[in-house]
Order: sequence, then C-alpha cells, then structure tokens
Amino acid sequence: MSTWKGKTRGGLTGYRIFLFLLENFNIKAAYFLLYYVAMYYVLFAGKARKPMFFYFKKIHGFNTLKSWFYLYRNNITFGKTIIDKVVLMAGFPNRFSFELIGEQYIRQMADANGGLIIGAHIGNWEIAGHMLQRIDKTVHIVMIDAEYQKIKKLLDNVMTEKKMNIIHISDDMSHLYKIKEALQANEIVAIHGDRFLPGSKVMRCNFMGKMADFPTGPFYIAMKYNKPVTYVSAIKVDNNHYRLTATKPVLYSNSGKLEIRKNTLRKMLTDYICQLETTLNRHPEQWFNYYYFWGKYNNDYE
Repeated sequence: MSTWKGKTRGGLTGYRIFLFLLENFNIKAAYFLLYYVAMYYVLFAGKARKPMFFYFKKIHGFNTLKSWFYLYRNNITFGKTIIDKVVLMAGFPNRFSFELIGEQYIRQMADANGGLIIGAHIGNWEIAGHMLQRIDKTVHIVMIDAEYQKIKKLLDNVMTEKKMNIIHISDDMSHLYKIKEALQANEIVAIHGDRFLPGSKVMRCNFMGKMADFPTGPFYIAMKYNKPVTYVSAIKVDNNHYRLTATKPVLYSNSGKLEIRKNTLRKMLTDYICQLETTLNRHPEQWFNYYYFWGKYNNDYE
C-alpha cells in the first residue's frame, strides 16, 4: 500500500523564487509565474500527477479531459496557497478577506475546557490559523517536523508574528506529552486527521466511495482526554477571499468496553469524513495529498 512519506512538495529553490517576487514585485507577479510552474508539474512531475489524476478520474468520475483540466487547476491552487502562506506569515493578513462560519464554536470551546481542532490537507490550513488567533486561548498546532523545518529558515527572515505554538511530531514521542499538557491546561490543539506515517494505527473507512486508511491517533487523543472535537476547513474561494468553516464541537464518550470505544472511534472518523466529502464535492481542486491516498488494495489504479 502506498502511504505518505513525511515529505511535502516543492523545493527550496521554488520558495526562494516566490519570495523574491513577493519582496521585489507583488503577489500578482508570483501568481502569474504559477501558471507556468503548474504546467511543468502537470507534464513532468509524474510521481505527483498520477495519484492526482486517479483522484479526479476515479474518485470524482471526471472524464479524461476534465481530469487534466482539474489537475492543472489543482496545481495552480496549491501554488497560490503556498504564496498566501508566505504573505500571511510575513505579517500581511489584510491582503485577504475572510468569511468565518462557525467561529462561535471555536470560541465556545476556548471559553470552556479547550479541545481538539481537526483539519485536513484541503485548502489552506495556515490561513485557518488566523481564525484561531482571534480567540483568547493558546493554540498548539501539531505537525510533522519535516513540513515545518523545510521552509522555516527562509520564513524566519520575513515572519513578524509567531503567535502559534508548534508541536513537532518526533520519533521519541515527546509530542504526546506536550499534547497531553496542552489539553490538561484546557488549551486548544490543532492537528491534521488525514495523514499518517508508516507504522501508525489506522482505521479503514469508506471515503468518497472507496476504502482508505485514516489515522486513529488524533481521534483517540480527544477520546482519551475527554475533550470536544470540531472539524475545520479553510477554502480559497478566489485570489483574495477565504472561507473558514468549523463544525459544532462534539464530546465523544470514552467510557465502556474496548469494542464500544472502537465504535466511538469509527463514529468520530465517520463524522470527520462526512465533513471532508462535503468540502471536496464542492471544491475538488483543493485536495492536496499528492500520493495514492486510497491505497493499492483498491486494485483499480491505471
């Protein structure tokens, strides 16, 4: 089965080029370059292109021409979210407008006993962080160290605000203690629920009509520490506007026998997947998992 390898797309040279354009020209110049960069990835980056073509053709049922069109659109949108991330971290949030749906749920969680915010690699996760900065509560964002360190040195030169606390997922499992401390302090932990490294515990679920593995870790943490969960997304509506959505927090029971807890985990994943499916059916081009997410056991990859 094909799994995520803990690496993100794009090289440092690409980030440097876009940083140069942002610092010496403007965001429109950086966006313009994307139309050529995206074409390169569509034509020559087969490792990322093939699973994404499968996603559009087999998961969404698009015809071949429409699949190629959405593949190109997906690469452009992904590039724009990276540029937006740099602009945001450089301290220019006013460059974008935000539509906040369900902000009261995040505030409700913050005013109570904290909880977990679970997102996915759909849209722009970093943009969603600006919704979290509006609440008076410490937020801890959990991420793979490789995802953060890859561009950290470059972004350190332009970042003016560092309000979020980053918890790096480490081999020594120290991140689990940091998550525990944050939740016991009634703070908020934000984490992805759609990627996992080899060896992680997973549960196989029906997602967009085909079976896929999802990590149980983020959901088990919420259940173990008896914390509510809200599912969030941040969709890029157009060049200047984002729509951020949070679901009503749910406190899932952690009591009962092993089989009951297993059913609770499945219920949590079902609720999470339902939110993902709703978002992807509306915005198929904003799925940014560039590997065979549905696994080889489906036996229908081309």
